[in-house]
Amino acid sequence: MKHFLILFVVIAGSAASVIKDLNVGYKTGDRFFYFPGGDDGTLHLVDTQEPVDEEFIRSLARVAENNLYKLYTRSNPLDAQYLHIYDDESIANSNYNKEKETIFIAHGWNGYGRNEMNRMITEAFLRVDDVNVIVIDWSKVANKNYVTAKNGVPEVGRGVGRFINWLVECGVASYDAVHLVGFSLGGHLVGNAGRETGGRVKRITALDPAGPMWSRNSENLRSTDGQYVEVIHTNTGLLGYTDPCGDADFYPNGGTGMPGCWTNTCSHGKAPEYFASTVKYNHLHAERCGSLREAQRGRCTGDKVPMGNGDINKFERGIFHVNTAKHYPY
Repeated sequence: MKHFLILFVVIAGSAASVIKDLNVGYKTGDRFFYFPGGDDGTLHLVDTQEPVDEEFIRSLARVAENNLYKLYTRSNPLDAQYLHIYDDESIANSNYNKEKETIFIAHGWNGYGRNEMNRMITEAFLRVDDVNVIVIDWSKVANKNYVTAKNGVPEVGRGVGRFINWLVECGVASYDAVHLVGFSLGGHLVGNAGRETGGRVKRITALDPAGPMWSRNSENLRSTDGQYVEVIHTNTGLLGYTDPCGDADFYPNGGTGMPGCWTNTCSHGKAPEYFASTVKYNHLHAERCGSLREAQRGRCTGDKVPMGNGDINKFERGIFHVNTAKHYPY
């Protein structure tokens, strides 16, 4: 009997965790909500009225090295080389190749440079092409409380934009060879980075950009932030941003509950997984929809276009729906 009671407590605790996650969500005006952070998607209770470190945010504009830029290439796929803004030698002494495309990757809240998402997307790009992959480690800001991190996203993004502008000014990069990829808060970050370049970066891919506190926010991701802006929505109305905000907005499985997921955290985290898979296989072809409502209901019959992939010259416009499988490669 003693063993049975112990087992029951463990199961009950697990069930409570799932129930809590199933109820994760945010509506404009809510003071409290849960939001996942870190590699394991641990849920954190967010208080929208928690103190914001305003001085820290102001300091972001004064300190160029708040972001770390970690370079990975086929010559160093696992061990990062650090690039530093306004430091020509850090570029010259690295494996960075100015003749290759450059992909920037931005993690989400409570993330860091070598987390699972960054490793997964880096590996996918390097497997299919000989490119420069630069992981933006903005953990100094991302590991603050959610409201501080969210308020810091625009300036962090502008810092990334200044880094890109500097590379172009140095003659070692072209806007037409830059692809920005960002997950959750990182989705809005890369939007601000592209905006800082005057919308000249060739492609931006936002992976379920964060929803809470971003509605009617002038600093959120928008279609003019790059020459082509693609958005993959996997947890709309809850953890992710609902409305179309790119040139092309994809709503796999209707955009909310992903196959094989019992929690919103899982669905939110599917966007990077789907994207990494399409970079390798370019196999998820979506149908064009007449409206967001059609995409959410899966009632689309238009022409088919690929979701995701790493084609820097890709361009589409519209709203799209695609069904995925439960398991990799989806």
